[in-house]
Amino acid sequence: MEEFVQKYVKSFMAELEAKNPGEKEFHQAVKEVLESVAPYLEQYPNLIEQKIMERMVEPERVIMFRVPWMDDKGEIHINKGYRVQMNSAIGPYKGGIRFHSSVNLSIMKFLAFEQTFKNSLTTLPMGGAKGGSDFSPRGKSDAEVMRFCQSFMTELQRHIGPDTDVPAGDIGVGGREVGFMFGQYKRLRDEFTGTLTGKGQTWGGSLMRPEATGYGACYFAQSMLATRGESFEGKTVAISGSGNVAQYAAQKAMRLGAKVVTLSDSNGFVYDPDGLTEEKLNYVFKLKNVIRGRIKEYVKQYPTAQYFEGKRPWSIKCDIAMPCATQNELNAEEAKMLLDNGCFCVTEGANMPTTPEAIALFQKAKILYSPGKASNAGGVATSGLEMSQNSIRQKWTAEEVDNMLHRIMSDIHDACLKYGTEPDGYINYVKGANIAGFIKVANAMMDQGLV
Repeated sequence: MEEFVQKYVKSFMAELEAKNPGEKEFHQAVKEVLESVAPYLEQYPNLIEQKIMERMVEPERVIMFRVPWMDDKGEIHINKGYRVQMNSAIGPYKGGIRFHSSVNLSIMKFLAFEQTFKNSLTTLPMGGAKGGSDFSPRGKSDAEVMRFCQSFMTELQRHIGPDTDVPAGDIGVGGREVGFMFGQYKRLRDEFTGTLTGKGQTWGGSLMRPEATGYGACYFAQSMLATRGESFEGKTVAISGSGNVAQYAAQKAMRLGAKVVTLSDSNGFVYDPDGLTEEKLNYVFKLKNVIRGRIKEYVKQYPTAQYFEGKRPWSIKCDIAMPCATQNELNAEEAKMLLDNGCFCVTEGANMPTTPEAIALFQKAKILYSPGKASNAGGVATSGLEMSQNSIRQKWTAEEVDNMLHRIMSDIHDACLKYGTEPDGYINYVKGANIAGFIKVANAMMDQGLV
């Protein structure tokens, strides 16, 4: 089997890289899945004959467009817009929109590919997609962000709809941006539908949606910890990022009894040895969501904390690490630091934040490690619940949504156990998540014929 896997992966990746040159993030995401799925494919050669994997890595549709907009000084700017509709075998396309200067086609394709498996794991009927622009909202006025969002949606509205493609937020796209885009969609299409998720509470949004990704990551970590008789109680947690996912991961971890000691942004990280409190976290909410400031300002408010410019928080001693910022933010050198400092659980809140070399070190050390497609699926799961509420014109309570979120994350963990438990008892969550997600999509594709 090992010889087949190596040969199959090598041949497949050579062809993929030749057809998609320079798309390193996309190559990385595909290879990770392929290495897990190849042994399964050997057992079911009909899937190889039908070229299911080749079809999965080729987007069903890629939309690229220009986004012209005018700033407050009257200067015209042009950005690139993207929507990668990867796979609709199990439901309408579903995936976030990212506004960040790093956005390019490779990142959009990797995120859409990951989203396909993540959505499959939720058990909800959602296909995989991702979109965005190299526009950055940072430093822009509300009026500038509104004009950009309206221009972006003027083109995107042609390609989305409640039964076709339902975008959501992501990095750089929060409630403000979703509101502006939804308003323009409604204006152009003359319809009020659940075409975007992450909407405001008074116009179709679901309770618990802002909290869902961070809370879901903690619920998944709870299940992981329980396999070793552990919990969050009394543990020290290092979190990267300070946006939506990091904020609510910190909140839930604290409420489960942990001490959260770090947060970060693209400029550096803060270390608070005393740990966050509800008061401190409320300050972070205001700083990041209202003032839209930088995390270094935390130390001005709480002088016992330290700020490390240009650094990431993985040198800080912790029991649990939760990378909640962006892709490839935790490398092999930082993984060694975490392991040397006694970290025994790494739960991803971001998409593909850990490099392959770092993952290999975590798995070799036999610590608990979960990929984002499993542990950060709570956000899209709750987006799916928002879609359901929009379809039936009802609104569920926060308790109802939270209970469903908890159940979905528990079900995803069970799927990882089913397909990822090794002969020695070690749970390979990467393998489990990839195979579980793949099987559902592959079976649907086979049932629907060559399309």
